[in-house]
Amino acid sequence: SAHENFSPQIIQRVAKEIRQLATNPPSGIRYLPQDDESLAEIHVELVGPEDTPYAGGFFEMKLLLTEGFPTVPPKGHFLTKIFHPNVASNGDICVNTLKRDWSADLDLSHVLQVIRCLLIVPFPESSLNDEAGKLFMECYDEYAQRARILTSIHASKTKCKDADVVGTTKSSSTQQHTSQTTNKRPLAACASDNDVAKKKLAVKKSLKRL
Repeated sequence: SAHENFSPQIIQRVAKEIRQLATNPPSGIRYLPQDDESLAEIHVELVGPEDTPYAGGFFEMKLLLTEGFPTVPPKGHFLTKIFHPNVASNGDICVNTLKRDWSADLDLSHVLQVIRCLLIVPFPESSLNDEAGKLFMECYDEYAQRARILTSIHASKTKCKDADVVGTTKSSSTQQHTSQTTNKRPLAACASDNDVAKKKLAVKKSLKRL
């Protein structure tokens, strides 16, 4: 497997971070064990954040670690179809943390939190899905409707074993479940970022009218 090219120190680090993901995951993120237990391909499920077009959805994605890790950042890829400015039609993810802002001391948990934050605060300036980015900037309601439709079609059922606990309950129950069992700080930070993003969007719209 790919992780055979990792040094013993990197194998130890990645294994430790995977254990942490499995036993104490960040808010709205669930580790999905795979049969081959590869350290080079980590699968997780992201719970669609409340008050976004992705609420009520469960999105499976994977992080791919190459032999250059951690000098080389992991690659993010959505396996569940999603309509989002920063996710290409093939599932590839564009986020600065996996590019120019990457640092070798960032852990996998942080990377996944940043990716989930994208569901709350997209960055249309660096879009991989031009249509979604354009709609987000120019016609948010239509963007949100498209995103909600795809969420309901492709992401409405969880692949986790505890689906009865979260996946089939109302969104308010999902929010209560995640807030009680996990750390809310990353989402709180995203929420404040979301306010900033909305203000930027309002300014851009007002400038367009001038």
